[in-house]
Amino acid sequence: MLDNLIMYSSALLAVAVIVYMLIKKMDIKIPLFLMGIVLLLISIVMGNEIVFNDFTPTGSALLDPLQVVVQQFKSTLSSAGLIILILGGYTAYMSSIGANDLTVQMLTKPVSKIKSVYLLVPIIFLLGNVLSLVIPSASTLAILLLATLYPVMKNAGMTTLSIAAVIATSATIIPTPLGSDNVAVAEELAKYAAFSDLTVTQYVFSYHAMISVPTILFMAIVHYFWQKRMDKKAGNTESIKDVKIEVFKEIEGGMLFKTVYAILPVFPIIILLVSFILEFTTQVSVSISVEIAVLISFILAIICELIRNKNSKDVLSNTEKFFSGMGNMISVVVLLVAASVFVAGLQSIGLIETLQVSMENIQGQGLDYVLPLVLVGFTALIVILSGSGIALFFAMIPLMVPLAEAAGINPIAVSIPMGLAGNLFRSVSPVAAVVLIIAGTLKVDPINIIKRTSVPMISGVIFMFILSMILFL
Repeated sequence: MLDNLIMYSSALLAVAVIVYMLIKKMDIKIPLFLMGIVLLLISIVMGNEIVFNDFTPTGSALLDPLQVVVQQFKSTLSSAGLIILILGGYTAYMSSIGANDLTVQMLTKPVSKIKSVYLLVPIIFLLGNVLSLVIPSASTLAILLLATLYPVMKNAGMTTLSIAAVIATSATIIPTPLGSDNVAVAEELAKYAAFSDLTVTQYVFSYHAMISVPTILFMAIVHYFWQKRMDKKAGNTESIKDVKIEVFKEIEGGMLFKTVYAILPVFPIIILLVSFILEFTTQVSVSISVEIAVLISFILAIICELIRNKNSKDVLSNTEKFFSGMGNMISVVVLLVAASVFVAGLQSIGLIETLQVSMENIQGQGLDYVLPLVLVGFTALIVILSGSGIALFFAMIPLMVPLAEAAGINPIAVSIPMGLAGNLFRSVSPVAAVVLIIAGTLKVDPINIIKRTSVPMISGVIFMFILSMILFL
């Protein structure tokens, strides 16, 4: 009885601290580490063994929690962490050589020929989602889309709030093996026998895309009708305000240069997609990893730069951007490690095992959807209050498989709904960075933007949840 009291109270307090910091938009990496270490120490006092794969004790109970931290760093840096660092480096290098800007320029230019106001709504929504492959930051993508497409949309007669809504929802759930969240989930799933040797490419194209692609198309349709309805309801009440948009500088050059450099940012995805199709449809056994696809693309980019620029010294010096970009992603890796240490603490005090026993009672009663629904609801609450679902999702990744196994359901039925919900609910939060940036730029009330984004995004969450339950439960 005393052990149960200690377990529940310490777990509840630890989770409460993390949730509070998420809502307050505070960095949770150190709190995750500290709470994890405290829980591990509590488990030792309770007489429990530390639950951690291949754990090697130091011989001192006080030092063993720190040994968990060290071993988790070694494990993460040799798997998901390495992939995330390499992806960060490649994205940074693409920005430094202007390839990302060229991709945006090449994809957005044809939109200026479309004159139908409401046809532009789903087209720009879908275009923004495609561009999030190149510009993963929702805020940065919003700034770029405002610079490139605001004049086009305004000249076509689109209202300011419709423009704000479409751009605020531009980065949602595009399926990409280059996404750090997808990398982390695939690496976590691969640790378990049921998903042994699962690659991020297989996870994205075999599972994620089955839900995300139909959901994006569904939201595009909802966007069309909702913005049209809201504009009709508002009538001609829009006031004219002096909106200052930073001008997007068009990159000059020949068609060959523009085409090649526009493809470079997404070239790793092309390689991975071709590899996946060949592996799926033929007997070809060569499976190209994300790391190899990115390195091939990086080498190709350097060759293109050497051809384009006569000064090879400057070209080689600029490759430093790749390695500094890797450094910029270390915070994501640390978050993954911190989350794993925190989960190790929860497991060691016996909470996961207790949850497993209690969840076994609902198996076979037609309530398999309860766990995914609870996690999506929890995600919605935190994201709407904090404006960000990324930290929460990464913190929950190590818990997804244990919780799914405890509930007796497919872990995919947990990972996909929760991951997608975090990205979709961001556009429904009035304190999300992307909403505040757009509101400030277009001089509109964030709440009015939320009124325009809520129906398409919440409809998308409901659609993807039902589809996920149908396909994966």
